[in-house]
Amino acid sequence: MNPSEKKYSILESALRNSFESSLSRSSNELTKVTEARLLAYEAFRKTGLPGRLNEKWRNSKFDQVSEQSYEVVSSKPTYTQKVSEIFQCSIHGFTTQVEALLNGWYYTSEKQTLRTMENGVVIGSIQTAQKEVPELFERHFGKIAKYNLHGYSHINTAFFNDGLFIYVPDQVHVEESIQLIKMVNDTQKLMINSRNLVILGKNSHLSLMHCDDSVNHQSSMINTVTEIFIGENASLDLYKLQNINNHTFLINSTSVVQQRNSRLKVNVITLNGGAIRNELNVDLQGEGAEADLNGIYLMDKKQQVDNQVFVNHAVPNCNSSELFKGVLDDESSAIFNGFVLVGRDAQKTNAFQRNNNILMTSTAKVDTMPFLEIYADDVKCSHGATIGQLDHDAMFYLMQRGICKRDARLLLMYAFAAEVAEKIDIQPLRVSIEDMVKKRLRGELSICEKCVLHCSTPDIPMEFEIDMSKI
Repeated sequence: MNPSEKKYSILESALRNSFESSLSRSSNELTKVTEARLLAYEAFRKTGLPGRLNEKWRNSKFDQVSEQSYEVVSSKPTYTQKVSEIFQCSIHGFTTQVEALLNGWYYTSEKQTLRTMENGVVIGSIQTAQKEVPELFERHFGKIAKYNLHGYSHINTAFFNDGLFIYVPDQVHVEESIQLIKMVNDTQKLMINSRNLVILGKNSHLSLMHCDDSVNHQSSMINTVTEIFIGENASLDLYKLQNINNHTFLINSTSVVQQRNSRLKVNVITLNGGAIRNELNVDLQGEGAEADLNGIYLMDKKQQVDNQVFVNHAVPNCNSSELFKGVLDDESSAIFNGFVLVGRDAQKTNAFQRNNNILMTSTAKVDTMPFLEIYADDVKCSHGATIGQLDHDAMFYLMQRGICKRDARLLLMYAFAAEVAEKIDIQPLRVSIEDMVKKRLRGELSICEKCVLHCSTPDIPMEFEIDMSKI
């Protein structure tokens, strides 16, 4: 077929028609960004949107996106309400510095959209960061997100409007966690492209919460790319909380570069969403780097979660571990694709993968594929995956001790999920996440009139012991 005769999907046609006007609105940005937009758009024109013929997308529901009509967000919303008036997130005993994006734009009541704190931390709009800290921005923008590129990542580069920029200088330990709340609030179906850049200097530390939340039930397509640079001896704790409506599609693509002796810990908590795709690409470039990647997903109805994890061991003496666990009910589905690449020079590598799933019904589905590609000979690597149901012996064991069948199911599901939640280092946050998991299991996956978990009454102690080998 002649390229000029190619049939484009509804979304592809809308993007092609809006690119020129989108480019004209960004005329004040750095030349490097404009060039990146042009290159990304040309790549998108060649590749189009990924579909079921693509191996990494063959079981994904995102083929439905291309035939829907979305308005590509371009105009900046006017600040008329405080963030707390639009969305509230309160965790007892845990305070954060809240940064917000509304429909993909940095949202603040301050006149300054990029601030420098007393400790030298720079935080604010990535659009403003291009102008005010160009040397930092240009050093890292577009150089980290280089793995697993596809049509949606090209669209993000070509069309992104704004996002969050964070720079932590050398030797700075940020005491208070930073919480990024990404809100979607509109009466129309929106396609939102936002981009974040996080830079950690040598011997620094940051705790970052990345929250995706829906304010209403309007369908939308959220496409986010986050680039993270972790300098020598620096550490980052990254928490991703996802609780969006059943009509929204979400792609969260996070790429991380780690230098010598750096540490990364990731916890992805997926509670709700029509279709969610988490892409996590970690590039271990310095010896002694460590990456601890964890995730839990609780899906029901016809929801889908797709976790794509890639770890590149490029140098010797690095460690990585992956633990993703899920509970699926009704007709929900999950995908896990874990890929660890160990290069020829990456001797003394330790890399471990595990994906465990519980199916509550015969109509729930999981596709899991942990994968190792190893070119070094002095390594310790393993991978494994399980798909099963609740163990009948464990159920019988609990019911013999006076626990009803419904509560026994809840206890087993919670014990299964708690292994991931327990990896959260911040105690108030861990308690809150555990509470959210209990509520999700009780309220959506299994409705009980009486529940031994007491997640709405925290003053009542909850103590029980379960032999995990039985699950």
